[in-house]
Amino acid sequence: MVTSVALSNGLRMPQLGLGVYLVTDIAVCESSVLAALASGYRLIDTATAYRNERAVGRGIRSSGVPREDIFLTTKLWPADFGYDKARAAIAASLDRLDCGHIDLLLQHQPVGDVKGAWRAMEEAVDEGTVRAIGVSNFTVADLEALRPHARIQPAVNQVELHPHWQQPELLPYLAAHDIVAEAWYPLGHGAKKLLSEPAIVAASGAHRKTPVQVILRWHVQRGFVAIPKSTNPAHIAANIDIFDFELTAAEMAAIDALGKDRPMFRMPRWLMSAVMPLARPRPLP
Repeated sequence: MVTSVALSNGLRMPQLGLGVYLVTDIAVCESSVLAALASGYRLIDTATAYRNERAVGRGIRSSGVPREDIFLTTKLWPADFGYDKARAAIAASLDRLDCGHIDLLLQHQPVGDVKGAWRAMEEAVDEGTVRAIGVSNFTVADLEALRPHARIQPAVNQVELHPHWQQPELLPYLAAHDIVAEAWYPLGHGAKKLLSEPAIVAASGAHRKTPVQVILRWHVQRGFVAIPKSTNPAHIAANIDIFDFELTAAEMAAIDALGKDRPMFRMPRWLMSAVMPLARPRPLP
């Protein structure tokens, strides 16, 4: 059974979910969501920028899994930041998803009118269309700029996080402010250097699990949420098969020691500020 973490508002969020970044083929996206839910996943993560909210919604509605058992996340794109634009964008996401409510709504990048968009997100929580709100790709400085102006504090920060990039400055800050760390790229994009690390290979052999499963288990035991992306039903099923074993304290410590302070993806701040607010992705039908 998939474990969960408590958000600051008491809502529980599954620790393992399916991410659908770059899954722009509508049929493939819908079938991936169906495969995940059939395999026991209850967290699905999408975004306006992924252009697949409609497919995610169709997969959820046709799965036969009760809506109240599914934790659905989407994200606002910076072109839709600002109070009025964010209000309209939230309504549009709700319409495209067609799943009643959004469990977690994130700001996708920390650029543009973050504070205005946050006020719109808070109102969506007040209205019951959104259950929790958070951010993605925010640094400590970004959070420090937002938090004094937030009536509802961020519940989640979704960032690049894996054994080779363990966010040494950010994670202590999140823990101190009751913000859950959620990992995109939880497997380091499947990099061979990570999957072949001796500490991971040794744990893989000891538990008769794959290196991927060991890394995902590490995330869970660290208290993170992880959203590996896959469109392969076998891989989707394998990724969730991590709740029947536990890494030892020594194995966890060995993997913790792999932090090499090297993110695999980092957009220069000046480029993010210039590009992100200008491009409004056109969602697919």
